[in-house]
Amino acid sequence: MRVELVANVASGSVGRDGPERAEAILAEHGVEANVHAPGGGELEPCLSEALSRKPDVLFVLAGDGTARAAAEMAGPDGPMVAPLPGGTMNMLPRALYGERAWPEALKACLTHGEERMISGGEVAGRLFFVAAILGSPALWAEAREAARSGRADLAIMRAQRALRRAFSSRLRYVLDGRPKAKAEALTLMCPLVSTALDADERALEAAALDPTNALDIFRLGVKTVTGAWRDDPSVSVGRCRVGRAWAGGRIPAILDGEPVRLDDHVSIRFRPKAFRALALKDDAP
Repeated sequence: MRVELVANVASGSVGRDGPERAEAILAEHGVEANVHAPGGGELEPCLSEALSRKPDVLFVLAGDGTARAAAEMAGPDGPMVAPLPGGTMNMLPRALYGERAWPEALKACLTHGEERMISGGEVAGRLFFVAAILGSPALWAEAREAARSGRADLAIMRAQRALRRAFSSRLRYVLDGRPKAKAEALTLMCPLVSTALDADERALEAAALDPTNALDIFRLGVKTVTGAWRDDPSVSVGRCRVGRAWAGGRIPAILDGEPVRLDDHVSIRFRPKAFRALALKDDAP
């Protein structure tokens, strides 16, 4: 079995000794692997090089952005990808491995792993495998990233900008040929995580969020905590295979936890075969 492992030691919960610990766990299970610990700015070239070796599986121990990039680069015809939880939010790792820390997730993959084709979504040519948020609420993620990097001044500035944009720049969209609509934000969830979709559903769950004031936002926030957000009057839920969205300027977005800026007009589509994951069997402890 040919195994490559790429670890970002500067990410979230990996730790400086992460590569050595991962290599030891692999060795305990009789697996020899090429373990890489690239420096800043070298992650994507390292992923590309690891994939070029045509391994049976690529383990990625890093944050959400690197996990998403690795799955996108591998695609449905590439090797299996196992995104271990090495970041802060760990959206894709949690969807695949639950709340396991990365050493336990790695061990479970080695003892109870199986191949699974994962579907996903595509916005403006960029893939996501958990969820995407389009619209002004995504600006809060930019404030979060600034705070995480220790830039309190930049975090405050971005939070103020997010407040100014709230309720002032609505998103227009069309999904599956239905009539044009508008909302404050459009959320797209993949079958991997949506509780409203079966795992083999060939569509995204699309939820349009259109609160009109602070009270609506508070009520929606409470219902999100309780899991009843779909029943809120400011939310419209449906399915989406293809669509498009547009706004008066560049669209802020979050793809699998990572903030991005998109053009003012974007296409949306469901990808039934996005990448091959090393997931866990149902009887995994």
